[in-house]
Amino acid sequence: MNRQTLKAAAYYFFVVFGTGFVLGIVRALWILPRMGPRISELLEMPIMFVVIVWAARWVAQRFPSANHLSIGFVALGFLLLAEFAFAWQLRHLTPVEYITRRDPFAGTVYALLLGVFALLPARIADRREA
Repeated sequence: MNRQTLKAAAYYFFVVFGTGFVLGIVRALWILPRMGPRISELLEMPIMFVVIVWAARWVAQRFPSANHLSIGFVALGFLLLAEFAFAWQLRHLTPVEYITRRDPFAGTVYALLLGVFALLPARIADRREA
């Protein structure tokens, strides 16, 4: 993997994770107590989808010669490491506990969104080249 791909993956990760971190605070403090875990997580996901699309477009445009499939999967690795580290530090949950304690429906939608996050930079780059 070249330096440009790693740099692009880091940018992609930081934009999406940073946004998710801020939204997670808002969700935990104000939405979760009023609406519960499922609804609060599901309300956050369309916003995260828009952020992922925007960030993937930005990365594809800014790093046109990078390996965009690698960008998505390296950024996904960064994202999962960060999520598991925060789950361990803040809630003392192992990765398995973090995954199994999620709401089944919201967790499934979240997993699909992770797939979109990983694949979208390559999809957008392919469309730009066509």
